[in-house]
Amino acid sequence: MKLTATAQVSVDGVMQGPGGPEEDERGVFERGGWAHFDDEAGTAMDEIYGRADAFLFGRRTYEVFVNSWGSWDDPGNSPIWTALHTRPKYVASTTLTEPRWADTTVLPGDVVTIGELKARPGGELQVHGSGALFRWLFENHLVDEVNLFTFPVIVGQGTRLFPDAGPDAALELVGSRTTPSGVIVQSYQLGGRPRYATATAD
Repeated sequence: MKLTATAQVSVDGVMQGPGGPEEDERGVFERGGWAHFDDEAGTAMDEIYGRADAFLFGRRTYEVFVNSWGSWDDPGNSPIWTALHTRPKYVASTTLTEPRWADTTVLPGDVVTIGELKARPGGELQVHGSGALFRWLFENHLVDEVNLFTFPVIVGQGTRLFPDAGPDAALELVGSRTTPSGVIVQSYQLGGRPRYATATAD
C-alpha cells in the first residue's frame, strides 16, 4: 500500500488543535479550532478518505477519533464516517492495550512493522493528523505522499507539522486547488533529497 499522510496546517505551519478548543490543549494551547472548512475543502477531504484501504493512527489522534467519529451514529451521507467504520484501523502505540473501536489493531510502531504493513496489497494506507507519528514516519522514509490543507490563518503558537531541525526532502507537486474561502489543498509525492545551490567563484 502507498502511505499517504494528510495534515491540516496554518500558514505558519501549526497543526495543533485544528478542530476545536478542547481537541489538543497540550502546552497551554488556547487557540484550537482554527481550521474552518468550506464546502469545497470538505469535498476534497471526503475524496481522500474515500480512497483509503486502511488507516494508521498515533495513539492520541486515535483516541480523539474514537471519541468523535467512533461514537457518532451513521449520518448516512458521510464518506469519512463510512471509511473509518468499514476499513481496518492500525494504531502505532506502546501504551494502548485495549482499543475501543472495532477492527483496530495495535502495532508496536517500528520501521519493520510499518514496512510490512505497507507491503500488503491495496491502495492507500492513510495517516490523518497524528503529528508525532507523521514526523517519525517522515524521518524513517516511510511516507510516499503528503496532502496538505493550508488554512488562511496565522495561529502564532502551537506544535508545528515539521520540527525546527529535521530531515530534508524534495517534493513533487501532483495536485493543487484553492477553495473559495482560501484553503489551499496540495498533494506532494516525496522525491528524495533536495538539490542545493553551490557557491561559485566570480
